[in-house]
Amino acid sequence: MRPLAVYAKFDLALTRALGSYLYNDKGQAILDFYSGHGVISIGHSHPRFVERLKEQMDRLLYYSNAVDFEEQYALCRVLGDLSGCADYDLFLANSGAEAVENALKVASYVTGRKKMVVMLNSFHGRTSLAAQCTEASKICAPINSGLDVTFIPLGDEAAAHAAIDDQTAAVMIEGIQGVGGIREASTSFWTTLRALTQQHGALLIADEIQSGYGRSGKFFAFQHHGVSPDVICTAKGMGNGYPVAATWVKQGLPMAMGSLGTTFGGNPLACAAATAVAEVIRDEGLVAHAAAMGEFLQTGLASLPGLNNIRGRGLMIGFDLDHDSYALRSKLLHQHQIITGSSRLKETVRILPPLSIQKFECERFLEQLALALRST
Repeated sequence: MRPLAVYAKFDLALTRALGSYLYNDKGQAILDFYSGHGVISIGHSHPRFVERLKEQMDRLLYYSNAVDFEEQYALCRVLGDLSGCADYDLFLANSGAEAVENALKVASYVTGRKKMVVMLNSFHGRTSLAAQCTEASKICAPINSGLDVTFIPLGDEAAAHAAIDDQTAAVMIEGIQGVGGIREASTSFWTTLRALTQQHGALLIADEIQSGYGRSGKFFAFQHHGVSPDVICTAKGMGNGYPVAATWVKQGLPMAMGSLGTTFGGNPLACAAATAVAEVIRDEGLVAHAAAMGEFLQTGLASLPGLNNIRGRGLMIGFDLDHDSYALRSKLLHQHQIITGSSRLKETVRILPPLSIQKFECERFLEQLALALRST
């Protein structure tokens, strides 16, 4: 038996990780400027995170949602304060795709409708409803069909006016498109979506699975635009590698008992992981730190020749080459010991270091990137 071969993988065998570094089977330290799709928010094996998990495992690892856990309430308290979104309630799950599936169910329950409006070049997940809301046909099997979905260009206000109507259950938009190549809508577009959804009795869903948890330099990327969604989806950086996700539902939206459910979601160990992450982000000032390091990186990137369309916020940054980025990313990994990411756009390099990345590590990245560019 072997793992099903459905992933394109880095040529990299890892043995451990610490802080901003991965260590391979050759003993090399690899600077992590990708964080495993933006998952590692507070650094690998943060001592406070590890200690919290160990303590929780010794005390109470799992029981189902048939009983109440103080760990869930503790997580809600710290997240409400840290995020500025205390007027939402959390439905805890295990993955980003689940958070999206549940957000879509909430929208359909609340409105009694089933039409979705989503953005071109989006990525919301690989499960049934999420896959149908993702503009990537290869992730949809024939059974992933039947949802009424309208795709509109990101930022096209005329298309939004044409698509959103009294049959729309929800409009879903990523805070910043990640797989789509670090693309972000304007404040005007966000404001238009908010106004149209309110006008037509639809919900606004912010998919913050990659862009949330401080990565953009605010806790949520939508907070750069001064809007308040009805539903928010989080995962990735929420657990720093432990599987945990949440659908944030605005208080006051009617949800019936038993309408959502999960066996493992919100278990005590998952809540301990998520609480530790939130406390470290708060106590180490990592949201502001991400904003500062992002500015430093974007300034440095702008000084390098051959990089186009440098964009993003905080530590969610992308830039384009005049050609496929594979050769550069491979050289960075195998010759300069730095791992970076790609996107659906082959010419794009995606940068998602831990929020705890230090200035000297950003300087090393810029120095090594300059060397790699000269020889690519």
